[in-house]
Amino acid sequence: MSRPHPVQVIAVSGGKGGVGKSNVSVNMGIALAEKGKRVVILDADLGLANIDVLLGIKAKRNLQDVLNGDCDLRDVLVNGPGGIKIVPASSGTQHMTQLSPMEHAGLINAFSDLGDQIDVLIVDTAAGISESVVSFLRASQEILLVVCDEPTSITDCYALIKLMNRDYGTNRFRILANQVRNDQEGRVLFDKLTRVTERFLDVALQYVGIVPYDEAVKQAVQRQKAFLDAYPRARASAAIRALASKVDNWPLPTTPRGHLEFFVERLIEA
Repeated sequence: MSRPHPVQVIAVSGGKGGVGKSNVSVNMGIALAEKGKRVVILDADLGLANIDVLLGIKAKRNLQDVLNGDCDLRDVLVNGPGGIKIVPASSGTQHMTQLSPMEHAGLINAFSDLGDQIDVLIVDTAAGISESVVSFLRASQEILLVVCDEPTSITDCYALIKLMNRDYGTNRFRILANQVRNDQEGRVLFDKLTRVTERFLDVALQYVGIVPYDEAVKQAVQRQKAFLDAYPRARASAAIRALASKVDNWPLPTTPRGHLEFFVERLIEA
């Protein structure tokens, strides 16, 4: 019998909207694909999906079609830049933001069929602390929180950490400082967050680096392209490759059949 294939599931979140989660998800995925990883990105902002818009991709089908039983997950996968695959969600559909636990679990259960074709599943969550966001975070192996150096971003990130720690016992989070000028500024931002968490919560935060403020990022968004693809030599591109090198060394799941099945089971429990 062949050895079960481990799948690394990484949720990218942050609490506040507009901190660059989707940009980080897409470009980190491309950087991991450059390393030979087979990457699938799930646009888990189920009611206000934006990855297809971010990349100028027109998807014929999305997750709502899977829920309706019109097709399976393989039919909605679309090709993204750098060899990544994207699972688009619907936009402007209120029902998708109010899925029942069984619908939610059934949706993710579809990913089990893709287990042998994925090395990394990146879950780009919605903003806020809704049930959907919490479910995806609880089910993922790694939680990467994107935070900017502004009070609302730090406050919302702390609120998300507090919720996950006190209500669900999650105690490990990886922190990425986005839109900062340099690594020193990123570490100062990380210190601001850790001072509060160490005082009130029993959690371990790990600083994983920065994505610096870079005009190339803004220009790529305007062109509806990934900045790593459009401006491979930009400062932000170098930073995202450094992040991907760290992610590539994160421990692989040790569950019997890899983390994708565990992801499904945890989501059903949630």
